Amino acid sequence: CKNAVFRTTLGKLRENGAVPGEPVKKDENSRRGNWGNQIEFVLTSVGYAVGLGNVWRFPYLCYRNGGGAFMFPYFIMLVFCGIPLFFLELSFGQFTSLGCLGVWKVSPMFKGVGYGMMVVSTYIGIYYNVVICIAFYYFFMSMTNLLPWTYCNNPWNTPDCTGVVVNRTKRTSPSEEYWRNYVLNISDGIGNFGEVRLPILGCLAVSWVVVFLCLIRGVKSSGKVVYFTATFPYVVLTILFIRGITLEGAISGIKYYLTPQWEKILDAKVWGDAASQIFYSLGCAWGGLITMASYNKFHNNCFRDSIIISVTNCGTSVYAGFVIFSILGFMANHLGVDVSEVADHGPGLAFVAYPEALTLLPISPLWSLLFFFMLILLGLGTQFCLLETLVTAVVDEIGTDWIIKNKTYVTLGVAIVGFLLGVPLTTRAGIYWLLLMDNYAASFSLVVISCIMCICIMYVYGHKNYFKDVEMMLGFPPPLFFRICWKYVSPFIITFILIFTVIQYKPITYNDYVYPSWSLIIGFAMALSSVICIPIYALFKIAVSEGSTFLERLKNSVKPDPDWGPALQEHRKGRYATTGPESVEVRPLKEELKDEGKEKLKEKETEKKDEIGLTIPGSNGSTLNPTPSA
Repeated sequence: CKNAVFRTTLGKLRENGAVPGEPVKKDENSRRGNWGNQIEFVLTSVGYAVGLGNVWRFPYLCYRNGGGAFMFPYFIMLVFCGIPLFFLELSFGQFTSLGCLGVWKVSPMFKGVGYGMMVVSTYIGIYYNVVICIAFYYFFMSMTNLLPWTYCNNPWNTPDCTGVVVNRTKRTSPSEEYWRNYVLNISDGIGNFGEVRLPILGCLAVSWVVVFLCLIRGVKSSGKVVYFTATFPYVVLTILFIRGITLEGAISGIKYYLTPQWEKILDAKVWGDAASQIFYSLGCAWGGLITMASYNKFHNNCFRDSIIISVTNCGTSVYAGFVIFSILGFMANHLGVDVSEVADHGPGLAFVAYPEALTLLPISPLWSLLFFFMLILLGLGTQFCLLETLVTAVVDEIGTDWIIKNKTYVTLGVAIVGFLLGVPLTTRAGIYWLLLMDNYAASFSLVVISCIMCICIMYVYGHKNYFKDVEMMLGFPPPLFFRICWKYVSPFIITFILIFTVIQYKPITYNDYVYPSWSLIIGFAMALSSVICIPIYALFKIAVSEGSTFLERLKNSVKPDPDWGPALQEHRKGRYATTGPESVEVRPLKEELKDEGKEKLKEKETEKKDEIGLTIPGSNGSTLNPTPSA
């Protein structure tokens, strides 16, 4: 008996992780795993949302759309679209503890939205790591006493190269020629691939190895890495900012960046750019937010997290603008031109304009190392989540114990496939394809996916049901402001972004190069490849659903799956409480309370009957409660 008691006690201690010398069991969801702590989730989400676009796109958009006046529509869009959508996706993933495919148990017909997210994340993951690998290349090339793009006396330079502005129509900078003629050795068109640039290919391999090693144990390993990758960019930004504002001409650059042009507030294009930048920079509809939140504990306050992460992301964009334009103001002052002549966006800012400005500083290799190291870390933070999104979707979809235990092999497989698909982007035509994917594969398709997600949750599953789910998870209902935004305001803004994107569409160009029609068709095909998943899967689900008529099959295909709801049995309360494999009927709250009251009364009656049955009258009129013999 003593041995039995000891074994029982030891077993309970092990379950609670209380045995000395044995690892403490902290995960709420032991089968799938959770973040080590909430800081890891917040830092990972910040690293995901804060990316290269914060450095090379926002400052350019700001000065192009009215400087300081652009901040007004930008923050309006943040409040009414950015934060609500961010909160919606975090709560969606956290409630079910599933990735971007599994969450669509909420309404199985819409699972194609999850596949669309996977397709988008695949495209972005392929070209994003190529950008990171180029940053790696520049980082390695900065390990020298003299930056190789400082002067024009190199084999790759042309007669037009000059470090001083002589004639803007003919002048090319040393950094631009280094970028075009040496790093990329760019071909004359998108169809002329040429040879693979071996140094870039090697850096691409390094990028994927780093990403794989950081994700080798899923969120358990990436959660530790983000303590560095998500915070150190701010250290670098601060160092560059302090250095930048001490330079001659820095103030003129910052003025150019912030000077309000209030008349532009009335321009619809400014509002469209603000909405688009908020939408794309927060990473909505990529599937990453749902995936990251799925590793949270069930009662985590994701409402608080969504506000912290969204505001941090936008604050970083504004801060990065000061860093960029202080240096560009110095460069413009040195060259004797207007700031607009040296300002650029995209790869042109990161690999041409800013590197050239750094050559004018004392100890330029040091500042170059810091700048490109910052770009690498910003890129890796986003890339971690993109890869984890794909891996989690595969693992959740298969769902066997073997695949969960061997998740590392899935991560390795996805990394190898991503590397192989990125090889064509390391050819001489790679930059053309990279920009094509950036402009088409991850543009209006994200808006469509996000809009359909809102419609599904708010109007198909039902906003009242979802509000109750959030209340059950957080302990309080979503604030009224967010309920209004989810139902009306955010879908309206998303629709506005889509219309704006279509109206403002212009065929992509790269400097003076005009893309041929056939390449634009490929671009549209990439964009449609993610959106087309939605109707194809919907038709498939309707076809295989039960029912004798189309309407019956349609109704059955949009009903929540029996497994929809919290992942752990301990959290499946109220309408999610089950006694067997039967499907859960979604009922009003009043009915749930009535049923719970009836169940409690039944339990009390049963207990009384048991007590009566177990009482045995004694010889002196007392009752004895028999105990089982040992």
